Amino acid sequence: MTVDIITPDRKVFSGEASAVTFPGSEGQFQVLNDHAPLVSTLDRGPIVVQTASGQQTFTVDGGVVEVLQNKVLVLAEAVVV
Repeated sequence: MTVDIITPDRKVFSGEASAVTFPGSEGQFQVLNDHAPLVSTLDRGPIVVQTASGQQTFTVDGGVVEVLQNKVLVLAEAVVV
């Protein structure tokens, strides 16, 4: 699936992933290939992206995620360094 993580300032990540774990406002959840469509709010916490070359972690300060037809779009308020 294709994953894009975007903040108001820049695109933080764009690429293919096999799984993504999110800090949902109602608890942590994971999205895999062919996941059902969803929209969810995110709390501050780590987004963990599993790629073919390994794992990448981005700590976001809230936002929203949309999953639709193997495309994952994260609109994050900020990525915390």
